[in-house]
Amino acid sequence: MRTTVRLDQELLAQAKALAARTHRTLNELIEQALRARIEVERSAQRPAGSIPTFSGRGPRPGIDINDTSTLLDQMEGPVDPD
Repeated sequence: MRTTVRLDQELLAQAKALAARTHRTLNELIEQALRARIEVERSAQRPAGSIPTFSGRGPRPGIDINDTSTLLDQMEGPVDPD
């Protein structure tokens, strides 16, 4: 797809030089740079519903974080009937 992008002249000159040094077209260089930046942004975003863990590999086996009642029971331990 064709599009027009306005770049600072110095940035464009540096990009062209880098493309030439690395045997790539300016288009390839820009495309790779954009893909890399998008991946950085995507990786930096925590998925919705993700719970950070500080040791191990997530919740213990058998723990369903979507089952609030069972989760509270596990966190609070056995209830004393008295």
